[in-house]
Amino acid sequence: MTRIVVTGAAGFIGSNIIKGLNARGIINIIAVDDLTQGDKFVNLRDLEIDDYLDADEFYSVFAEGGFGKVEAVFHEGACSDTMEQDGKYMMDNNYGVSCSLFESCQERGTRLLYASSAAVYGGSDTFKETPQYELPLNVYGYSKLLFDQRMRRACGRDFKRTKRQVAGFRYFNVYGPREQHKGRMASVAFHQFHQFREQGKVKLFGEYGGYGPGEQSRDFVFIDDVVAVNLWFFDHPEKSGIFNLGTGRAQPFNDVALAVVNALHPGGVQDAPTAVDLGLLEYVPFPDALRGKYQCYTQADLTALRAAGCEHEFADVATGVARYMATLSSAA
Repeated sequence: MTRIVVTGAAGFIGSNIIKGLNARGIINIIAVDDLTQGDKFVNLRDLEIDDYLDADEFYSVFAEGGFGKVEAVFHEGACSDTMEQDGKYMMDNNYGVSCSLFESCQERGTRLLYASSAAVYGGSDTFKETPQYELPLNVYGYSKLLFDQRMRRACGRDFKRTKRQVAGFRYFNVYGPREQHKGRMASVAFHQFHQFREQGKVKLFGEYGGYGPGEQSRDFVFIDDVVAVNLWFFDHPEKSGIFNLGTGRAQPFNDVALAVVNALHPGGVQDAPTAVDLGLLEYVPFPDALRGKYQCYTQADLTALRAAGCEHEFADVATGVARYMATLSSAA
């Protein structure tokens, strides 16, 4: 029976990957996480796993072969708080642990599918998996970039030197169910759902970076699409490399706000100015803490993903957010 490890298993992407594996009938899963934040358990309670280990225990046991034959590790465990200023903690947690895990996977003949981030591009206006465009704006982005660089050196730029599959995914702005524990780092759609229920309106940043109110644009990708791409690579063990994982389509934050309002407000609205006039959308001043550290525009270049053979079709904001709002509403 195929044995799988998922690190960050109680987190947003990790728990959804387990859900996707369960849908295929795969339950021989070792879930790895740190449940110091105990309320994350809710992301695991409806899933089937074989065992749970604390992150402090797992990595050394795995390195020693304590779990027998493991087919693949989905490595989603990391500090994903882009506002975290403790660089030592970030580098230890995101870079050091990942390097040790990679060595263990190569030694044990285990495939490694890991989470990178679009934060590696930072101040760039081009989002292609090549070094000249990798300009992180914070230590989180740098911690992810440094591990990508390590994989390029260890596996070769064409990733042909690796003994087993190594695939890194640069996640863009992911949203969807099971992110409720993330606090300030949860998606704008999550926060707007609760804003609308509590205040009858949603909020967005105003003018900044040469963009009008709510017009800063990101590549928003629904969690189901992220899982589908991860599982596509799981099905294609011959495919290795570093890949953008976004829709390839930038959309303004106003589109997210409209999708939230149209899902929750009877009758809906046609555009952002109308939503403002009706008191359903409010723009707030851009926070000083984010100035110079904020990506005003992201759009995944999917050339490498498509060249690998992955032809998955991604949901647009209107479709994905509507599905997400339905899930949140049913749970409220």
